[in-house]
This record gives sequence, structure tokens and C-alpha cells, in this order.
Amino acid sequence: MADEQRLEWLPDDWKWLVTTRVAVTLALLVALLSVFTGVIQISQETVHEGPLAGIVPIAVQETVGFTGALTGFLMVGSALALRRGLRVGWYATLLLLPVTAIQGLLQVRRSSIPLVALSVLAIPFLLASRDRFDKKLSLTTTQIAAGAALVGVQAYGTFGSYTLRESFDGIDTLLDAFYFTLITSSTVGYGDIGPQTQEAILFTMSVVVLGVASFGIAIGALVGPAIQARISKTLGIMTDSQIELIDRHVLVLGYGELTEPIVDELTTSGESFAVVTDDEHAAEWLSEHEVPVVVADPSDEEPLERANIDGARAILVATDTDADDALAILTARQLAPDTPIVSAATDRENIPKLERAGADTVISPAVLGGHLLVRSALGDDESALIDRIVDEE
Repeated sequence: MADEQRLEWLPDDWKWLVTTRVAVTLALLVALLSVFTGVIQISQETVHEGPLAGIVPIAVQETVGFTGALTGFLMVGSALALRRGLRVGWYATLLLLPVTAIQGLLQVRRSSIPLVALSVLAIPFLLASRDRFDKKLSLTTTQIAAGAALVGVQAYGTFGSYTLRESFDGIDTLLDAFYFTLITSSTVGYGDIGPQTQEAILFTMSVVVLGVASFGIAIGALVGPAIQARISKTLGIMTDSQIELIDRHVLVLGYGELTEPIVDELTTSGESFAVVTDDEHAAEWLSEHEVPVVVADPSDEEPLERANIDGARAILVATDTDADDALAILTARQLAPDTPIVSAATDRENIPKLERAGADTVISPAVLGGHLLVRSALGDDESALIDRIVDEE
């Protein structure tokens, strides 16, 4: 009985949630171990340990040190994509896990055994939680163009410098050409490869100009929005792009037990809406579910203006305290005198007070619930509505 009571507190899909979190955690651990073992392989002398000792050539052991560190950084990116529930992160992680396991074996070190074990262990958890990672990676046209420009410049520099390799000191292979392009376009310029002819000098200048431009555009288009969203989430304000797009929306003031069904209903109906609340935990949850949210007191003017109250088609006020509702209604009515305001009253005695504060409609859940229960007991038409509410619960 005690075990059953404890399980009642868990969500219905707790097994899926545990599997998902284990998969994400294992992916992050594999990423860190891959970087760690790769750095050890690079910085220390090669050894002959483990079952493949004496079989793996020295050149391969040295190579997997560099590739292991690189794969580890790629795994960090795929694990972060997993954490966001992206399907592309799931595919990337599933592809990289066998690679990290093989690299761990080829490093021929006892310190790489945990990397191999965790890489193999993470695969079944990842496969079991496949359905949890169903979000699509949405890129704007600007982001796609920026990424294509970055790749195009690197290809231009690589194949161009390889074609002109006779005019450069130190370019013999495509890898040398790519290395030269990367350090030139990123303005690192170690100076170990240099142009020897006027044609090569002009080509190098073009790589510098195009490379700097492509890197700048790519960082601004690909990384900038993520940084802006993170800062906005930390500061509790909507991003400028969200504010520009939101209009003719439903503005929800406050967040409490009465507000949760409102948000669920708006999400299901596909209505555009935004939430203003001073509950940081609720705001974090809403942000993770891509709901525009402003973390501030809903009775203050500035956050309501940021949430574009002038463009709202309706305002819903339903916190857990009628006094807070009244203050939010007063502010909203002052800023949007013609916008319909609907409020919920926790206590039925406060209905007239909320109406005097400026609410067009005040609904008491207690009164409404009692009415529906009586009508349903008498077999009237509201029974269908009762069934719907019960089924949703």
C-alpha cells in the first residue's frame, strides 16, 4: 500500500522520463570522457594496455587521441540537443556513440575502459527513449544562408589553395589546404604556410576577407539567437523577435492552479498567447515549452507593455489570490480600456470587487462547479461538458 501511495505522486510517464534523463546523462558523461581520454592520449606517451595491446599501430593510437577529443566536443553538442528534445540530437548521438566506443578501444589504455563501457551502455537507453526526442530543428532562412556561406568559404579556400599549392610554401595535401584555410579565415594565421607568388597573395587576401565575413555572419545568425534567448530567459523577458511576432493574442496575467488549465486549453486550441507572472519556477517551465513569458509582477505597467497588451484580443486574470487579481485588473484596464478582461474569483464574495476593479466577466470556479454537478446529477445537457472535464483530468 505504501509503495502504491508513493507511485501515485509520480507522473504517468515516469518510466519514459527516467529513461530519457538517463540517456541524456550518459551522453554527457561519454562526451566528457571522450575529451578527457583524448587529451590524455595526446599529452602522454603511447602505452600497450588492454586486449588490443600490440595490435593497434602507434600511428593509429596517436590519431585517435585527436579524433577522440574532437568527437567528445561533437558529443557535447549532440547531448545538449538531446536535452532540448531535438530529433537531430538523437540521430547524432546514436551515430557518435559507436565512434566513441571504437576510439576508446583503439586508444589501448585502461583509462579508456569507462568510455567504452558507457558508450555501449548508453545505446539501449537512447533507443528506448526514441519517441521522447521528437522536436524538429527549425532554422530560419538567414541561419541556413549563414551556414551555407561558412561552408562555402571553407570549400573555396581549401580547393583553391590546393589548386595553387605550387604557389604556397607548405601545402601538399587537401588536409594542408583545409588547415591553411581554417587558420587564415579565422585570422589565427600561424605563419607556417605562406604564399609565394602574387597570385597566391591575392587568393589569400580573398580568403581572409570572405572568411572573416562568413564567421561573423555565422556567429551572429546561428549563435546570436541562442545567446539572446538564454539571456532573455535569465532576465525574465521575452526576446525582441517574440515581441515583434505576437499580436491579437490572449494575455494571461499570473500563474497558479487556476491558470494551468487555461494555458493547457490555449496551447491545445493553437491560440497565440503570452503569460506575465512573478513565479520564476512557472516561468522556467513555460520557457522550456516555448511559451512567451515575462517574469515580473502582473500588476506593474512595464511588463504588460512589453507583452504588447495594446495588441491583445483578450486578457485572462486567474492567480490564487483575489487581491492580486484585483491589482492586475486595475493595471490592465488602465492600459487597455477596450480589451475584454475575464477573471476567476477564488472566493465568490469577491466577484463584485473584481467587477468594480474593471473585469468584464468574473467566474467563480466553486459556483460553476457546483452548478455543473447539480445539472449533471439531474441529467441535464451539461453532462457532456462534465464528461469532457473529467476525461481531461
